[in-house]
Amino acid sequence: TDIDPAARDQLVAGTGGNPLALVELAGVLTADQLTGRAPLPTPQPLTGGVERAVLDRYRRLGETAQRFLLVAATDDTSRLTVVRDAAERLDAADTALDAVELSGLLRVDGDAVSLYHPLVRSAVYRAATSAQRRAAHRSLADVLTGDPERRAWHLAAAADRPDEDVVAALDGVAERAAARGGHEASAAAWARAAELTAGGEARGRRLYLAASSAWLGAHPSRASALAQAAAADVTDPSARAQLLALQGQIEWNTRSLNDGYDLILQATEVAADGDAALVAQLAMLAASLAAFGARSPRAVDATALVAEPAPDAPPRVRAAWVLLRGFGAVARSDWAAAAESFRSAFGLTDAVPVEDHLLQPNLGIAAMLIDDDERGLRLHEQQLTAARRGGALNMVEHALTRGAHFQIATGAWPKAAGAAAEALPLAVGTGHPGLTALPTAQLALVAALRGDDVTDRHLDKVTEIRDKHPVGITDGLAADLTHWTRGLRAATQPATALHHLEQIEGPAYRRLAAIDLFDAAIRGNRPGLARTWLAELEQFAAGTGLQGATAVVEHGRALLAADSDAEAHFQRALAAHAGSPRLPNRARTHLAFGEHLRRARRRVDAREHLRTALALFEGLGATSWAQRAAQELRASGESVRRRDVATATELTPQERQVAALVRQGLSNRDVAAQLFVSSRTVDFHLRNCYAKLGVTSRAELTALPLDL
Repeated sequence: TDIDPAARDQLVAGTGGNPLALVELAGVLTADQLTGRAPLPTPQPLTGGVERAVLDRYRRLGETAQRFLLVAATDDTSRLTVVRDAAERLDAADTALDAVELSGLLRVDGDAVSLYHPLVRSAVYRAATSAQRRAAHRSLADVLTGDPERRAWHLAAAADRPDEDVVAALDGVAERAAARGGHEASAAAWARAAELTAGGEARGRRLYLAASSAWLGAHPSRASALAQAAAADVTDPSARAQLLALQGQIEWNTRSLNDGYDLILQATEVAADGDAALVAQLAMLAASLAAFGARSPRAVDATALVAEPAPDAPPRVRAAWVLLRGFGAVARSDWAAAAESFRSAFGLTDAVPVEDHLLQPNLGIAAMLIDDDERGLRLHEQQLTAARRGGALNMVEHALTRGAHFQIATGAWPKAAGAAAEALPLAVGTGHPGLTALPTAQLALVAALRGDDVTDRHLDKVTEIRDKHPVGITDGLAADLTHWTRGLRAATQPATALHHLEQIEGPAYRRLAAIDLFDAAIRGNRPGLARTWLAELEQFAAGTGLQGATAVVEHGRALLAADSDAEAHFQRALAAHAGSPRLPNRARTHLAFGEHLRRARRRVDAREHLRTALALFEGLGATSWAQRAAQELRASGESVRRRDVATATELTPQERQVAALVRQGLSNRDVAAQLFVSSRTVDFHLRNCYAKLGVTSRAELTALPLDL
């Protein structure tokens, strides 16, 4: 069984890492508990020798001393005043404390009380009857009046039937935890509150909130189980639509794009007679999934369920409407209509920043669909900041991996690698290995673009993940990235490169890889294939009016044109590149133009473009392309000096992230919070940065002219 990382950490903490205890625990926990689909029992169960050794000493104590020790085992403050005051409510006085101390099962140091081993807690708690445990929890709740969080949990543990007062206390715990980004804690509180709710809509609402928090906390299996439990009690159309939408989101991210899409269509139908704003958002979401290729046997036209909002409707409502129209236009390959709609949505949301969990990510998708790199970078940076602030780990992973698309496109390859490297452990932590396919594929592509030796290792891992696990909506993205990467790896073998590049299906990645395909098609004597891709690009460029797309179209035309016409196309391509942030494509055009001029024996003219290409490739860290440009430059009769590569390129993706945040003035603790790692990990990476960059302080690191 693959043990959920969060469950593993909880088990290690609860046993103090004792190997015997860990082995015994693994034998008594269920598969759902080990894989994260169900919570671990609290306190943790015990079997065998460890339990017998503890209980032997426990049973030698008198009855009052046993009650005192049970209170200490039930307490989680480790404060003697709390334990003693609670024990007094069970008639266990100071003499009982003396007896427990003498047994060696408990130690007191000032106002701190501790058990001699973490497993004493589980053994003593299990030995008590359910009535005794509830009494201990109730006594602790009575004395923790100034600590509403702990008091609520002890009240919940003391309850054995529905109790509105306890439920209200747990609601408060959940709301406060969610507000500070503690989604795992809020999910647990709402789930327990649901257990203590008599039933009906109120119980279903709490289970939905628990499922939503579990999803935001990157526990999709737990979220799915809670959402399934909520379905029996949720009957209100609006609430049911929201529940179906959550289930769809979990489904398309972790298992099946089509099944997730079908759930969104169901949600749209259910909400059709209710909240118009919710219907508009759900229909927009359905259209977005359809634009990604999602299909359903359900004969539902989501757009027909939505009426155009009034001119004075809130910006988010009007933005959802125009996004809906834009996604529909993408599905028809009507790029002019798509661009017009998406730009209208951007305009509606620019003045009023949107942190809507449905609308905001789809603005980023819209930017990707029409190659609006600058907006895509900005939107995903905003999304990442909001997700970090809110502790929404699933949205942190989403913002990192989707933002990396634009970083790859614009040549910010170290940042893209850093984003993918940060997203990878977050994806691992969900317990769904399929979610690791996309960041691993992004690491493979960046490595191939830069000519790094680790490319094949990443490629093998992506293949393994996709063969063994469901990947969900990102499977197409991972597949396209893999085909592109393999095409780059086979650049010196045009037929092999084309075999891989031809398999790229997503329009956005076909545009990103177009120059690679043009290059391979011309060298592989397949001009027909180049023309097919060029026609697709021409339609996109004409519809969107994007300079970057126009530049690639002119580049393709130059390669396909007669020698006498090629120069004009190259010149037009370079003029268009000036209005695009896609530096890798600009470098490729300078290289191709320089090669063309050198073949035409215009060596002096060729050198200008080859020099520019070499400088751009070296700045990007594109080793193989820099070597090709240098070789062409030498062939033109110009000697090439080896450029000193900045030592910043030696930093790992994690070290780059840490260095970039430290240069912003953040402390190690703040950096750790941003990256969801420990301060010790940050310190380790920072010391490596100092050693590699030859600095000894944060001030020196900040003063270095680095592009991180």
